[in-house]
Amino acid sequence: MTVNLPTPENPMRIGTRGSPLAMAQAYETRARLAAAFEIPQAAFEIVVIKVTGDVIQDRPLKDIGGKGLFTREIEEDLLAGKIDIAVHSMKDMPTIQPGGLLLDTYLPREDPRDAFVAPTLSALDQLAEGAVVGTSSLRRRAQLLHQRPDLQVVEFRGNVQTRLKKLADGVAECTFLAVAGLNRLGMQHVPATPIDDTLMLPAVAQGAIGIERRAGDLDTETMLAAIHDTPTGQRLAAERAFLLTLDGSCETPIAGLATLDGDTLHLRGQVLRPDGSEAIAGDRSGPIAQGGQMGVDLAQDLLAQAGPGFFDWHVKG
Repeated sequence: MTVNLPTPENPMRIGTRGSPLAMAQAYETRARLAAAFEIPQAAFEIVVIKVTGDVIQDRPLKDIGGKGLFTREIEEDLLAGKIDIAVHSMKDMPTIQPGGLLLDTYLPREDPRDAFVAPTLSALDQLAEGAVVGTSSLRRRAQLLHQRPDLQVVEFRGNVQTRLKKLADGVAECTFLAVAGLNRLGMQHVPATPIDDTLMLPAVAQGAIGIERRAGDLDTETMLAAIHDTPTGQRLAAERAFLLTLDGSCETPIAGLATLDGDTLHLRGQVLRPDGSEAIAGDRSGPIAQGGQMGVDLAQDLLAQAGPGFFDWHVKG
């Protein structure tokens, strides 16, 4: 199929949030597309779009609308033709896209683990009783309180740099960041220790970049197909089916991770009470092609174990 490639005079417009990490992800997308089609990076224009989740920093996400806060304005501009593609952190993406938009391109996934970040410590069990921990993630909060109910958890909204400044200012003794974000920002100097995913199961789709496009835009569809990473797509199909069945949002403590071993996909999932008082986990293994169904089955199993009202408890802190 002949593709009408973008040029510096008629560039492909890449929509993104304006945080340093979001920009790094947009730059990676641009570099991969330029290399795949041997065209200059000047044939792509990075368009920064302000989103509600970045503008409002003084309240928890669950109080102002959840995951769509990081995507809504970008998707509106994509539908309106103001941009040609949108680059997203997949852990921020709702499980259902607006009509007219498709999300079927994923870049190779980075390390999905969480990192323990503290100036002088390297592990959760080194924290003194009653230590103050900073995080804006309801999942991380619940997982922390499940392991250490003595901890005091304070709100830590903002991008990576903002959270590191709060840590340096002594607002908390430690925080938690995605290893993928630190790697993409080249921040190897940050005192961060990756946490084994058996101790802290990451957010669904953590470490993955997704690229959204308009349905029917065949040139863009063809270009994106050239940079799509199939194994990442297979893993996310299972994880996001799990999340969709749980009706997950930023208001619900849910963790999930799929891994591949040859032709077999292994999926682990966890749901927690928001106050960390109870956690329910499970897993499934099977052929890769059945990943989506495994996600549904695992979610239904955990929901049945949890029972009604499981997510309704008040959060400590």
